[in-house]
Amino acid sequence: MTRNDKVVAIKKPATKRGEATRRRLLAAAEAEFGQKGYHAASVSGITSEAGVGQGTYYLYFDSKEAAFRALVADVSVGVRRAMAEAVSVAPDRMTAERMGLEGFVRYVFEHPHLYRIIQESQFVDEALFKRYYRDLAAGYAAVLERATDAGELAPGDAETRAWAIMGIGHFLGLRFAVWEGIETPDSVMDAVMDLLARGMAPR
Repeated sequence: MTRNDKVVAIKKPATKRGEATRRRLLAAAEAEFGQKGYHAASVSGITSEAGVGQGTYYLYFDSKEAAFRALVADVSVGVRRAMAEAVSVAPDRMTAERMGLEGFVRYVFEHPHLYRIIQESQFVDEALFKRYYRDLAAGYAAVLERATDAGELAPGDAETRAWAIMGIGHFLGLRFAVWEGIETPDSVMDAVMDLLARGMAPR
């Protein structure tokens, strides 16, 4: 942790009902921050969307910033979970790459405010913004490294590969899920996988 990292304590609900309320508040925060941006969003907007009082809100979050930070952390977990579930039945690593990218775009399709929330985090807390991508890349690189060791991928720098494929996924999600409101067409995924499998050099 650097000196610029700010730690905001996350209040863990003690009951299933409490966790359900916290999830409802996070969903409302996703809509509020996603539609209005961090600075225009408000605690009252979140509570109105969630259908709870402000007293209930402060049982879970100390401030607007605390809710935003918790939301970014939750989105990070959600992205990784969606991709892990998408690749869980993949028979090999290259198939998993396709299924993982499709899973990411599907998650963006279901959470259309993802991009704005993550981009807003850069201006709320740059360390938080960087950590979102670095955590995602670190986990992905570890998976690619294991696949390389197992002979499923050609030797190569797993970290560089992770960032490059994340970039592909980022713009697939932006173009199709956010701008066009559709999942990635099969023909596009075919082209992406051809690029990953064969590169662009003459054969």
